[in-house]
This record gives sequence, C-alpha cells and structure tokens, in this order.
Amino acid sequence: MKKPFITKAQVEDIIKTYPTPFHIYDEKGIRENARNLYKAFSWNKGFREYFAVKATPNPYILKLLAEEGCGVDCSSLTELMLSECCGFKGSDIMFSSNVTPEEDYKKAYELGAFINLDDFTHIEYLDKLTGIPETIFLRYNPGGEFQVTSQIMDTPGDAKYGFTHEQMIEGIRLLMQKGAKRFGIHSFLASNTVTNVYYPKLARILFELAVELKEKTGADIKYINLSGGVGIPYTPDKEPNDIFAIGEGVHKAYDEVLVPAGMDDISIFTELGRYMLAPYGHLVTKCIHHKHIYKEYVGVDATACDLMRPAMYGAYHHITVLGKEDAPCDHKYDVTGSLCENNDKFAIDRMLPEIDTGDILVIHDTGAHGYSMGYNYNGRLRHAELLLHEDGSVQMIRRAETPSDYFRTFDFCGLLDKYIEK
Repeated sequence: MKKPFITKAQVEDIIKTYPTPFHIYDEKGIRENARNLYKAFSWNKGFREYFAVKATPNPYILKLLAEEGCGVDCSSLTELMLSECCGFKGSDIMFSSNVTPEEDYKKAYELGAFINLDDFTHIEYLDKLTGIPETIFLRYNPGGEFQVTSQIMDTPGDAKYGFTHEQMIEGIRLLMQKGAKRFGIHSFLASNTVTNVYYPKLARILFELAVELKEKTGADIKYINLSGGVGIPYTPDKEPNDIFAIGEGVHKAYDEVLVPAGMDDISIFTELGRYMLAPYGHLVTKCIHHKHIYKEYVGVDATACDLMRPAMYGAYHHITVLGKEDAPCDHKYDVTGSLCENNDKFAIDRMLPEIDTGDILVIHDTGAHGYSMGYNYNGRLRHAELLLHEDGSVQMIRRAETPSDYFRTFDFCGLLDKYIEK
C-alpha cells in the first residue's frame, strides 16, 4: 500500500497558510533517491544524471538536484534559460530536442551545452547556424519493435525520434569532416518501464553500436546516454525498480562489450525525470461536493489542469484519504474536478473509504509530469508548489496563479486592466 510522505496533521497545518489544492515535494526522498542512483552507477567514474527538466521545471528542484551532482536535460529554449539562471552551464546541460527551432540551437551552443542531434538533416542545419561543436551526441532509433524476452515494450519504428542505423554511421563520418572530435550516442526505446532489465538491454544495444561505430568510422566515442524510461509503479500492487540491480546489469553489459573492445573509458549518462521525482510529489486536494446520480461522485477542488495524466492517458494515480488510511475501502466513487469535460476525473469506479465534505485527499506520484503538464482550460488557475524540507518546514517554491496572471497576455488591449496587478 502506498503511504503519503505527509500526515493529516501536517497538511492541516500547511493549509492554514497555503490553501488546497497544491503540489508538494519531499526533499528528503528526492535527495536519498539521487544518492542511491549515484551509488548504483559508482562503478563508472564518469557517470552523471541529467535530470529531465520537462518533468518538474522548478528552479528550487533543479538547484536541489544540482547539490546532489545532477546536470539537466533540456528540450527547449525556456528550459535552457531556466537552467542557465539556476547556474547550469557547459557540460552540465544536455540539449535533447526534436524539430528544433533556430533560437534553441543557438542558445544551447552559446551555453556550451552537449547538443544531442535528433535528425540527420540537422547536421547541416546546425553547421550553418553555429558550426559543429567538437563534442556532439546523436540519438539512435533502431526501428522495429523493442522487445525484452518475449514482451514487446515499445515500437521505436513508429516514433518520430532519432537516426537510423545507417544514418548513425554516415552522420558521424559527416560530423568528423565538419570538425567533430568526440561523440556521444543516446537512445530512448521505452517509457515508464517497471523492470530491472530495460536499462541493461538498452545499454547492450548502445554498447554494441558504439563498438561498431568506432570500427567503421574511427570515431572517438566518449559518452553513452541511456536517457530515461526507468519508471515507477503507479499502482500499489507493483514492486518498484531496484536501481542497484539495474546498475549492476548495465555494469555487466559494459564489461562484456566495451571492455574487450578497449572502450572502458566511456562515461554513462542518464536522463531520468519520472524516476527521480514522481514518487516524491503529491497533489493535495479537498472534497468540496458530492453528487448522487447514476454513480457516486466526489468533487474536489483540484482539476485536470493540476494533473492531466488521468484525463489524457487514463493513467492510474493512487489516492489516500488522510485520516482514513485504515478505514475499509467499501465505497465506489468517481473522483472529479470542476472542468466542463467529462474526462476531468482523477479516479473512476475507485474503491475508497467513505469520503466526507472537507476530507483531504492525497493523489500520489505527481512529482513528475504533474504540475508541468498543467493548463488553463475553463479559466482555471494553476496552484502553488511547495517543498517539504528535511527539517519538516514547508517552503512555497511557486505561488498559485491569480486572475491577473491569466489576463496578463491581454494587457495590450486595455479591456481587462482592472484585473491586472500593476
């Protein structure tokens, strides 16, 4: 059973200052998780985690992770700007983008970031914009289906990302002609895997590719980026990944493929977002209404604007009713928000304890791809982000939006001036 990292008493104290709904993050859990990741890959002296900014783009979170040795994985101009303002620069930044605008590449080049090319045609595109940096990465798409034992985990051949096998070879040759001296290769073949074999399988594919690329092009392959894809168990019946078993699986593949090829100086990178943050974030919301028609509905003060994964993907997020953790789950509810959309539901036909108006619900595993995917449909405003520090204190790390924020992009028309704070 999933347990919240905050108690009812803590939340009741918090809401005296910060009303529901809000996202809250657990500093202690985040730090411990980052340290375990680094321990799991300590056998590789060049290992580094590049946290996927898209998952939780908050400067307080980024700076916390920087203190634990992490870099950042950026995919847009604004993510680059955010990272720059947080003190990341040069090799602290991995820029992995696709269908990339000119200004994004220019900013990445200006910051000295590692640039990870997604498309063969972008070699000439980048060369004309900025020139080719001496160190550059290429994203690989092997096509077909990605399979572990007998299970198909995903279909890279249907994805828009990356170079084909032949394009990897020709791309490196072309980049070397244009002055590139050091290379990294990258791939992302499956999302949110809850298995200890995904990274080792992916690593072996990339290690074998690295050996082939060196043999066929003479390229100096310095880095292998396993990207993201290591997930979390959203449902309470699944066991989480064992990062130490994963690290050892990658180590075994490294020793079996790269070491015999004389390539034992390659650094391993990861770009984890969900694994790093999701379990350490909660969406805290309050029951404000009940509805009794063909089904039983619990209406809360959060909406899909605060967490769209259930509405967008039908994703499961576990729900705890604070103070009723030990009560029987003998009531079936749809837990809904207030949007004018029938998919604005955090749970459908969920067995929960009896919920009363005023009860506080914790929606689990919202620390990644939660707030960051928020939006303003129906004029709903996104809510605050809070950080629970290790000493038990709580800090607001992003204030709640106001109507003034919502109207501010109309400030040129003058009609809404009375609602826009000066």
